[in-house]
Amino acid sequence: MRVNNQPNTKQLKALRPKTAEVHERLVERFGRPRRRRSEDPLQSLIWTILSQNTNDVLSERAYRSLRKSFPRWEMLLDAPAAPIARAIRIGGLANQKSRNIKDFLRWLQRTHGRLTLDWLCRMPVDEATELLTRHRGIGLKTVYVTLMFACGKDVFPVDTHIYRIVRRLAIAPQAFSRDRVTRWMQVLVPKGHALPLHLNLIRFGREVCQSRRPRCFDCPLVDLCRFREKNLTPS
Repeated sequence: MRVNNQPNTKQLKALRPKTAEVHERLVERFGRPRRRRSEDPLQSLIWTILSQNTNDVLSERAYRSLRKSFPRWEMLLDAPAAPIARAIRIGGLANQKSRNIKDFLRWLQRTHGRLTLDWLCRMPVDEATELLTRHRGIGLKTVYVTLMFACGKDVFPVDTHIYRIVRRLAIAPQAFSRDRVTRWMQVLVPKGHALPLHLNLIRFGREVCQSRRPRCFDCPLVDLCRFREKNLTPS
């Protein structure tokens, strides 16, 4: 029997205020983070590709190593694959990421004549998403991170921590893939609050709602949570 995991209208009405409540409680706990400054869109996109399947420390080291070896993006266009992969190896999946970055830069040079994504911020979100996700290695999370931090768009990227948390809270259905959760959260997140909720949920996932041993005894959302294996006793 086929199961329909799509929330109905009644569920949707309940989930919007619940999502807003999560946002307010996390602001009370962690404060209201803001975008520090506008990032260069191309830099943000490549950094986010390097961040896939690794942590922030290693992705930053991979990015800095890449820029040290190739100070100008143009240098990557004709560079052999091996030195590119070697430069970003610390971030993992080096062969795959180096190929994806190089392929995208070649497309950008071929179609726009220079290596810049400054025009991206002037595009509607749906058009920018459709254009970028055509490219191998660029998914919804990568696009939304770029649009949020480089362009100031009110979109909500879903990373590993957020994917775990919103399903534990029953804000998103357990059976949804990350892309389906990403699309669903765009409807639920209060307008204008995507960035602080995104950053606070990531911090919450690292410090409290951890994957293996969540600190439910220190959780400001414990009464909203539907996670069955709660850890309510401090070790």
